[in-house]
Amino acid sequence: MPNRLPFDEVLSSTVGVPDRSELLDSSPRSRVWRVRLADRSQVVVKQITDGGDTRADADTRFAREVAGLRLAGRTSGPAVAPAVLATDPPSRVMVLEHVDDLGRTDDWMPGYAESLARLHALTGPADEGALPAWSGPTAADAESFLTLARTLDVPVPSAVLDELTALVDRLNPSPHHALLHGDPCPGNDLRTADGVRFVDFERASLGNGLVELAYFRIGFPTCWCAMSVTAAPLAEVEDIYRTTWRGLTGRDVPGDLADACAGWLIQGDALVERAHRGTVDQLARVPTEDFEWGFVSARERLVHRLGVVADMTRDHDHLLAVGRLSSALAVRLLARWPELRPLPAHDTRPWYQAVSCRSGRTPRAWPDRHGRP
Repeated sequence: MPNRLPFDEVLSSTVGVPDRSELLDSSPRSRVWRVRLADRSQVVVKQITDGGDTRADADTRFAREVAGLRLAGRTSGPAVAPAVLATDPPSRVMVLEHVDDLGRTDDWMPGYAESLARLHALTGPADEGALPAWSGPTAADAESFLTLARTLDVPVPSAVLDELTALVDRLNPSPHHALLHGDPCPGNDLRTADGVRFVDFERASLGNGLVELAYFRIGFPTCWCAMSVTAAPLAEVEDIYRTTWRGLTGRDVPGDLADACAGWLIQGDALVERAHRGTVDQLARVPTEDFEWGFVSARERLVHRLGVVADMTRDHDHLLAVGRLSSALAVRLLARWPELRPLPAHDTRPWYQAVSCRSGRTPRAWPDRHGRP
């Protein structure tokens, strides 16, 4: 039976005998159970499934998540992820610590930013090869972005191509070894008495932590629940992140946040959910269709990102032309489709029923800007 709890004798001898299990809602790429053991303690069992991928891809996702969680478990301070209690690699099963989520809080971002910095600071050059390097924008992404501008009849300054080429080079993850979550979205963060813990490390990698700090500005680019953070809250969380990183590593965060945001802007795959990435040129779809992911459309995400990059690069040494093009593109999109709406504010983030894996939680609410409860 495909939904039968995959808990064999080896796992039982390691963590305890299951007494009762509950299959939770999950993505097509995993099955998740909340399990009560005979001693009345609870664990979470997660099995990585093919979910349309090849077996090799599923094996890679399993190995990547386990490796990411184990690296995250090295912290000497408060935990930043659930502990891995046992694994069954042939069945792609992991048994994880059950974490009680305290649930909703209006002031959720400071704790998130602190835990994100602590997660990123756990690894260094000695960990090279423990996880894949972060996969950033490519020359093809840069060309797709320029093609979008030309298709919308927006003049492309002559310096833009050179700036984008240099940007792709600067975003090369090779010199950086921060432990990146890969999908640090609302719903993958659990609020506990000791701080935020992150779950779902299937896309964990090593790279520059700025590409995930950029989530606050660029609108959470790998998340269905895109949202906007502005003004004082944005300054606060970025200061918390940088201060925490400096306290743990003894040095400033390397790199340029504007580079990280521009990198997310030119990646068309950051407009669609994971199942559709790498299938077609997503930016090429924007002039002819406005496809939704969650309750936010591709054009709405894109306008937000264009505005962010335009604002961050007004006096930038290396992205001035990219910023001017971003500003012109945003104006053109809003003129052609004036019904486009700003992203929801960060204080309207969706909240989830408390269990310890995103794939097993149900969103309680989402902003009614789209007329939905």
